[in-house]
Amino acid sequence: MRIEKQYLVNSIVDAVKNSDFVYFVSYAGLTVKSFSELRNQLAAQGANCRVMKNTLIKKAAAQLELDGIEAIDLTASTAMVYGSGDCSAVAKLLVEFGKKQEQVKAKGGYMDGAVLSSAEVGALADLPAKPVLQAMLLGVLQAPARNLVTVLNAKAASIVNVVNAYKDKLENANN
Repeated sequence: MRIEKQYLVNSIVDAVKNSDFVYFVSYAGLTVKSFSELRNQLAAQGANCRVMKNTLIKKAAAQLELDGIEAIDLTASTAMVYGSGDCSAVAKLLVEFGKKQEQVKAKGGYMDGAVLSSAEVGALADLPAKPVLQAMLLGVLQAPARNLVTVLNAKAASIVNVVNAYKDKLENANN
């Protein structure tokens, strides 16, 4: 393999290793202006987008020993979207952009040691944003403590109500 191609394969390997997520996207027929718009939107989300040759992606996958990469349709024009941070926000951006520009479609992806199908990338897009998921988790974690305090407070309140009722009964009996 020529040095230039080996350099490109190594850059793909580094991108996959150092990223939280990698999505492979088809873009055939997309205008340069639309592709630049997509790149700018992805950059705002902290993601990078690079056009790569399918053979180089396959060679990088072989170096990384990615099982199941053959399930992704790495034919025609392929762009690699990768980055760190909120993977569902980037997937959502790709799906929304694909609704406006039908040429953009997710072919698949790679995240946390697993190869993703295009349907799984779409499922990631349906997830709520990371801060919303964190708030939901926090609510679940706080629920047992909140319920315990409510139960303990109810028992204390019932004792106070019994004592107040007894006091009222004694006051009425003395009058």
